[in-house]
Amino acid sequence: MSWDDTGKPRHECGLCGIYHHKDAAKLAYFGLFALQHRGQESAGIATWDGQTAHLHKAMGLVPEVFSETTLRDLPGDMAIGHVRYSTTGNSAAVNTQPLVVTHKEHLLSVAHNGNLVNSIALRRELEERGSIFQTTMDSEIILHLMARNSAKEMDQALIKTFTALEGAYSALMLIAGKIIAVRDPHGFRPLCIGRLPNGGFIVASETCAIDLVGGQYLREVAPGEVVIFEGGEEPRSLFPWPQQNSHFCIFEQVYFARPDSDIFGINVYSTRKRMGEILAREAKIDADFVMPFPDSGNYAAIGYSQASGIPLEMGMIRNHYVGRTFIQPTQSMRDFHVRVKLNPVRSLLKNKRVIIVEDSIVRGTTGKSRVQSLRDAGAKEIHMVVSCPPTRFPCYYGIDFPSSSQLIAAEKSVAEIAAYMDLDSLHYLSLDGLVEATGLKKEDFCLACFDGNYPITPDKTFHKGTFDVCAAVR
Repeated sequence: MSWDDTGKPRHECGLCGIYHHKDAAKLAYFGLFALQHRGQESAGIATWDGQTAHLHKAMGLVPEVFSETTLRDLPGDMAIGHVRYSTTGNSAAVNTQPLVVTHKEHLLSVAHNGNLVNSIALRRELEERGSIFQTTMDSEIILHLMARNSAKEMDQALIKTFTALEGAYSALMLIAGKIIAVRDPHGFRPLCIGRLPNGGFIVASETCAIDLVGGQYLREVAPGEVVIFEGGEEPRSLFPWPQQNSHFCIFEQVYFARPDSDIFGINVYSTRKRMGEILAREAKIDADFVMPFPDSGNYAAIGYSQASGIPLEMGMIRNHYVGRTFIQPTQSMRDFHVRVKLNPVRSLLKNKRVIIVEDSIVRGTTGKSRVQSLRDAGAKEIHMVVSCPPTRFPCYYGIDFPSSSQLIAAEKSVAEIAAYMDLDSLHYLSLDGLVEATGLKKEDFCLACFDGNYPITPDKTFHKGTFDVCAAVR
């Protein structure tokens, strides 16, 4: 189980593929840079130069992993790249992506975002048939299935491989001379296509990556679609699965995606602002000003302020220059982990009634510390509004909260959470209000983390234990 230092669930992963561009590796680098928020543990890029695959990957942020030299060592006009947070598989160099193998003198490479809920059963079946796994990731299963199906014609091999998978995934594959983009039939995770200025293509988890490289957004990879880029021509599509309702992950809109991206055909900034507007309608509070904990609650706070008429202030200031520190604070520097990034504006907060706007509460421990810092700064009343419903159920589809015991709303009532965090009041956005903010229908989304209604039931072993793919095989 892993979390970022704000106490929020970690993002899943980010994907970027470049097809038919002489600087494919460099464009993939910039695409990953735009997607850094989706994964900060490792980064990697694989390229194809027409005859040979090239790969560079390592633990760390995108600018730490790559340099001008390493990018020059990745020749070719096609590339797939990946940034990662671990949801299945531990955080280690062996689990960095893309994965690259050679089978019968053919290159196979994959970069994957999501979680396969039948991964343990598939892995055991493959091992019974002689497969030897090198990582603890469910992503490696895709390569083993492709190798098993390699005797088939390419389209049939892809269909046979991906229809065996169950769960949430968007994936990019690099197969000698081809880039293949795949999205599961529920469409849990985002994936979109853009056209590059030279006529080539980019495939990325979010539109912000297309924007950064000067591309033109074309469309999303449809749920249940396999898109094949080959021969320098327009991409072609396969639809191996029967058509079914989509189940977009609504947490992409709440928290994960960058606000300048369009996800599932919806602008993230506008949606988060509408969440705040609806919160102001549902939770009417008398206060002196509205404030976010930057940056997570910024956009809902704008909406809440504008809809309520209560002024927006920045009562916490974020230090944007905080890097990784290995120097431990002294005992006297209590709450260092909170204050190193956010510090209250004491003169603004003293004797004021404030409304904090947050995008989510998962464990509540970091929020509790931040509320205490506002109390210490002299705030008279502290109310909190949250731009999503209480998160009560684990996610099996690529978000890093697999256990109800780690979710404060699964253990406590709203009143108990407010008391634990020392709030004068706590209000969550209703589920209907959240869906209304998106402009789509409730049935378009996966809402399982809020209502417990899972679109796909994980296999029993996965359901009991497991976000480490097969912990027993480590």
